Amino acid sequence: MTGLEIGLASILLIVVLIYAGLYVGVALSLVSFAVVAVLRGDAMLAVNLLTLAAADGIASQTFAVIPLFVLMGLIMSHSNVGRDAFDVADFMLRRLPGGLGLATVASNTVFAAVTGVSIASAAVFTRVALPEMLRLGYSPRFAIGAIAGSSVLGMLIPPSVLLIIYAILAEESIGRMFFAGIGPGLILASVYCVGIVGMARLTPGFAYDRTGRFRDQGVSSSDASDLSLLDVIRKAAPIVILVTVVLGGIYGGIFTPTEAGAVGALGAMVVAVLRRSLDLRAFWKVLLETGHITASVCFLIIAATMYSRALGLAGVPVAVGGFFGGLSDQLIVILLLYILLILLLGTIIDSVSILLIMVPLFLPIMAGFGVDPVWFGIITIIAVEVGLLTPPLGMACFVIRGCIDDRRITLGDIFAGALPFAGMMLVVLGLLLTWPHLVYIDRWFGF
Repeated sequence: MTGLEIGLASILLIVVLIYAGLYVGVALSLVSFAVVAVLRGDAMLAVNLLTLAAADGIASQTFAVIPLFVLMGLIMSHSNVGRDAFDVADFMLRRLPGGLGLATVASNTVFAAVTGVSIASAAVFTRVALPEMLRLGYSPRFAIGAIAGSSVLGMLIPPSVLLIIYAILAEESIGRMFFAGIGPGLILASVYCVGIVGMARLTPGFAYDRTGRFRDQGVSSSDASDLSLLDVIRKAAPIVILVTVVLGGIYGGIFTPTEAGAVGALGAMVVAVLRRSLDLRAFWKVLLETGHITASVCFLIIAATMYSRALGLAGVPVAVGGFFGGLSDQLIVILLLYILLILLLGTIIDSVSILLIMVPLFLPIMAGFGVDPVWFGIITIIAVEVGLLTPPLGMACFVIRGCIDDRRITLGDIFAGALPFAGMMLVVLGLLLTWPHLVYIDRWFGF
């Protein structure tokens, strides 16, 4: 078999194994083992090579950043930070067209800066924002679309788990990836806001519930009109301080990302203690969940390291690069084909799986074109995140469905509501492809 055939066969086999019920890391490891064993004809050589890959995969102290930021995000999630962010944004934006949709995007943007996990954002704001939006007459599709669309900001705005995973796979600076995620994240949030105002003004039938069927459903999660200036400061201050300390420390050169994770986790614990929102039982649950997520992510990275080395041994990156180079010598054509492939995979497998499969295959190709891996990473993550909103997998949409008690809101309604926001993500992707400098926020301010 040629390198290209091995690469295609490995992707197909991984997808089949995932759909057969195997954990992503196990599927990657098995395929890696099979590739090495078949190529070398020696199972023990495959075992030794992949053992070394596993040892090297997480040997760096950089991996300590994963549990620290996960712990920070989980503690803040249990401290009702999402509800407070929504209350403040609701207070400020309610009177604008599509005001609660804007509040959802704004609060999710802030919440993303202390959690880094899209699924957590989707779950929190389905419970916090949806009842309020339905009570005030927004249509279920519009309300859910705003929640689902803005939840993906958690994977783009630092500290993002996907940014960390990509940085490790690409052997890039986590700090640089965090910095690069801010500009595109704010651009995406701004495009969402423009889209929400446009839908509220131009397509009121989509934005508002004219039948009144849902107007009395749910209990208001906030009463923004009753908030005083002191209430707004009290709700916003912990979030603003924590984000400023953590991200400001990284970008100011005071902390490494790992140290910033430790400071953020400590800050989150202080906030939780001061609010009395986290008892010992809940804290133990948070620690267990942090351990589970960390172990899962580390195992995925080990499996991705194995897969990358197996592909390199088989000459797959060179063969794939030669194939795509033969199709076109234009970088934009290769990038569009790459994005199309990610979008197709996004309809059948989850975001992390796509990242682990595609980055080892295409990063060497991009290096041949002289592409900055930081910019390529942001393009990759936005393309991957579109899959959270598209059928049939659409993980964010399934999480939202699981958090809704009203049976009249179907999964079809959720996907229909998320579709315009998936389209807006593609618009932002086009902007970043056309003007790559939009990724480099440090250059915006002359750093």
